[in-house]
Amino acid sequence: MRTYHCFWLLFWAGQPHQSFLTPLSKRTSGFPEEEKVLVLSGNSRGDFHRSKRSWMWNQFFLLEEYTGTDYQYVGKLHSDQDKGDGSLKYILSGDGAGDLFIINENTGDIQATKRLDREEKPVYILRAQAINRRTGRPVEPESEFIIKIHDINDNEPMFTKDVYNASIPEMSDVGTFVVQVTATDADDPTYGNSAKVVYSILQGQPYFSVESETGIIKTALLNMDRENREQYQVVIQAKDMGGQMGGLSGTTTVNITLTDVNDNPPRFPQSTYQFRAPESMPPDSPVGRIKAYDADVDENAEIEYSITEGDGYDMFGITTDKDTQEGIITVKKTLDFETKNLYILKVEATNTHVDPRFLYLGPFKDSATVRIQVEDVDEPPVFSRPAYIMEVKEDVPINSVIGTVTAQDPDAAKNPVKYSVDRHTDMDRIFNINSANGSIFTSKPLDRETLLWHNITVIAAEINNPKQSSRVPVFIKVLDVNDNAPEFAMFYETFVCENAKAEQLIQTLSAVDKDDSYSGHQFSFSLAPEAASSSNFTLQDNRDNTAGIFTRKNRYNRNEMSTYFLPVVITDNEYPIQSSTETVTIRVCACDHRGKMLSCNAEALIHPTGLSTGALIAILLCIIILLVTVVLFAALRRQRKKEPLIISKEDIRDNIVSYNDEGGGEEDTQAFDIGTLRNPEAIDDNKLRRDIVPEALFMPRRTATARDNTDVRDFINQRLKENDIDPTAPPYDSLATYAYEGNGSVAESLSSLESVTTDGDQDYDYLSDWGPRFKKLADMYGAMDSDKDS
Repeated sequence: MRTYHCFWLLFWAGQPHQSFLTPLSKRTSGFPEEEKVLVLSGNSRGDFHRSKRSWMWNQFFLLEEYTGTDYQYVGKLHSDQDKGDGSLKYILSGDGAGDLFIINENTGDIQATKRLDREEKPVYILRAQAINRRTGRPVEPESEFIIKIHDINDNEPMFTKDVYNASIPEMSDVGTFVVQVTATDADDPTYGNSAKVVYSILQGQPYFSVESETGIIKTALLNMDRENREQYQVVIQAKDMGGQMGGLSGTTTVNITLTDVNDNPPRFPQSTYQFRAPESMPPDSPVGRIKAYDADVDENAEIEYSITEGDGYDMFGITTDKDTQEGIITVKKTLDFETKNLYILKVEATNTHVDPRFLYLGPFKDSATVRIQVEDVDEPPVFSRPAYIMEVKEDVPINSVIGTVTAQDPDAAKNPVKYSVDRHTDMDRIFNINSANGSIFTSKPLDRETLLWHNITVIAAEINNPKQSSRVPVFIKVLDVNDNAPEFAMFYETFVCENAKAEQLIQTLSAVDKDDSYSGHQFSFSLAPEAASSSNFTLQDNRDNTAGIFTRKNRYNRNEMSTYFLPVVITDNEYPIQSSTETVTIRVCACDHRGKMLSCNAEALIHPTGLSTGALIAILLCIIILLVTVVLFAALRRQRKKEPLIISKEDIRDNIVSYNDEGGGEEDTQAFDIGTLRNPEAIDDNKLRRDIVPEALFMPRRTATARDNTDVRDFINQRLKENDIDPTAPPYDSLATYAYEGNGSVAESLSSLESVTTDGDQDYDYLSDWGPRFKKLADMYGAMDSDKDS
């Protein structure tokens, strides 16, 4: 028996409604009473043949953005095997199953638990299955169905930019494209008019318009001028639902800037300009500035200035300051108040970048008149020439005038001028100038051979105002005078062989002359009269400023005459004629058969003068060795010890004992003190010398106090003995003075303390008895006695 199964699918389409909060097995009364039921089942009469499943699904539709408080009802699943006894269980799986979508496992009702947004996910794919609750086995195969979210108009159009920036040239034609704005709507464009956007302009009329469908903004007004208004702000609205009422909208701002074109010519703010220029203004100095104003900007406002006409066309020029677009009028030539004191110029300002589209607006240039008044200033004297060139012969007498310079005051006052020579250019004071008339004269002799050109500077200054001065260079050329005799070009010293033949050339001579010759020097050579007849040599003038010396005889003997001195007279052909006598030295030498010199009695002809390098080095080494020996000997002499002054103990002369211990200087406060000697109680036992370190420490010895009536001689002897045996007793380097000479002196005491008060009773004859040591003293005092007797 064939079993027929049938599955019912119920779905509801319409507005959102209140869902139920009761268990899912119950239907709420909020559903529409009329439901559409789709029955998918097998035909018992054999019209349909079913193999694996007994149900088929259509897609569910569900509106987005449900605003109710209950769950939103989606639809109902039903199997034809469901007898209503609760034996079947419905299971849902797929996108959002169990979370976003839930199903009543008893009744098959599907509900949405959350608000759905089509823009987030427009389609959900789920799978449904009915199973036997008791056995858990499916009674129908699993089948797939779709829940499609229906769109509503819940998104307003959004522009791709919050702010648009655009620019167009000024003076553009109507309908010129500016910019295109674009807005998008997230709603479904295939469902209704929710995503159909229409553009409109809210702000910016009547200057601009926008196409409603494309969002293209165009100009709507003719000849918009940037100079009147440069910035425009346009607000564009995009509205969905085809622009109908109730549609959602969004706006954007478009900032439109008019860019500049050259539609304005330059204009001078005034027709005439006045300037003043002192006549002392140097060339290329600025006189003043003028400016033509152009309402355009950047390169459209660049201006070129030029002088088109006027009486100062060649005296002044004008350039353009690229930074400020000003015309700078400059001086081209030196001004002179006395010659012309007023110039009138016509200056033209022209745009450098002209747009042919706007030539109809008129010429893009303007002109103005410039008046320049030349001011008089106190100018320095002006020389008649920028430089002077003078010539003077070198034999001119002193105080001879060689030329004159002239300078005048260009001012109307015509102040007198005085002249002077700048001594920095004439340190030797060779020239001088007349301060009144400017004539230059010599003050020292000139010599062309010493200095050909003299370059001096002459100063012209106003007498009333010496600060107004000018300078001019004066170039003085010294002309040549034949005042120098010709002479040999070099020192000639030659030789002749003993076996020489007659008429043999032994030397060629040439001459030079310090003087200048415009036609070239012509020298003549001859032997001096005293040597012309008796000479052993002859001289031949070659007529080309050279001459040759020839032998007059055969064979020469160096034992008879080793050296010949041949006087040669050289004469020039200038006026006055100058001549000189030069000497040629000829030595007689021994030669081989080919004429090569072998030996001469003058070694200078064979060997170079002086010594060879090896000989000089040997002499230098000898000198160095000698110097080293002397230095060593002197050093050894210094290191030798001095011979002691006391040669013998029997020497009764006063002796100076030298101690090599160095004193402590100012810090030696422990030195000898007579107060310490007289008061031994005051000696500090613990004080030691600070300038040296004793080898061993010895305790100073305490001595008995001397009595007041003790003889000083005994006291000193006692102290001397104690200090001699005490190594720590000071002083080491102090000088002890004793008032007694000691025993054994033949002269006894020489102290003046024991001398008599008068010299009348004194007899010095006993000095002669003391021996040769006191002979000088006896002669002195004996002479004194003789003077007194006389």
